Amino acid sequence: MANKTENVTVLNVTDAKGASAGSVDVPGEIFGIAAEDIQAHVPLVHQVVVAQLAAARQGTHAVRTRSTISGGGRKPWKQKGTGRARQGSIRSPQWAGGAVVHGPQPRDYSQRTPKKMKAAALRYVISDRANAGRVHVVDFGITDKPSTKTANAVLLQAAENRFATVVLSRENVNEWLSVRNIPTVHVIFADQLNTYDVVTAEDLVFTKEGLEAFVEAKTGSKTESAKEA
Repeated sequence: MANKTENVTVLNVTDAKGASAGSVDVPGEIFGIAAEDIQAHVPLVHQVVVAQLAAARQGTHAVRTRSTISGGGRKPWKQKGTGRARQGSIRSPQWAGGAVVHGPQPRDYSQRTPKKMKAAALRYVISDRANAGRVHVVDFGITDKPSTKTANAVLLQAAENRFATVVLSRENVNEWLSVRNIPTVHVIFADQLNTYDVVTAEDLVFTKEGLEAFVEAKTGSKTESAKEA
């Protein structure tokens, strides 16, 4: 749950038992944009998501043309006198085993998307989730060894079995090992978080370290230390 002040949004932190473990202040320009402003920029978010999906396409599709199919160099029958239509090659498109006309060829689907557009779209979708109470900060309580059972219990408390994108820091190795096989989880590191992975998730779950790494990367300053409830 998020509470807003002037330029700061306060996110509650929950522990492995679902109890409150304090709160953390995060910048309002990332987590606290007004719903009206978000609604006005839905086309921007759409454009960035479409560009992301386009960039993910390999573009290696290809069909055989007359120049790439072997054979067909000899005229199948003479031009006149047979009563049949004239033919120049058995690799013409109208023949079985012949070439394909206007088929797909290798191409680059990527679209130019300025960095500021991508950054803005990410802020809008994160704020949209925060406004809906779908941004959570959790302490998995995992230290020495991974535990999928523990991680799943924490996520059930936070996201209630909804599909969630879990954001970790690079140091959260055991947390990553714990959540990677949970069907309702897409796990990602803080420096990889993008608009598409927020849009496709119902809930956005940060570890405390993941949130700190994300905010520091976006603003250059760390989040304030969690305050006891």
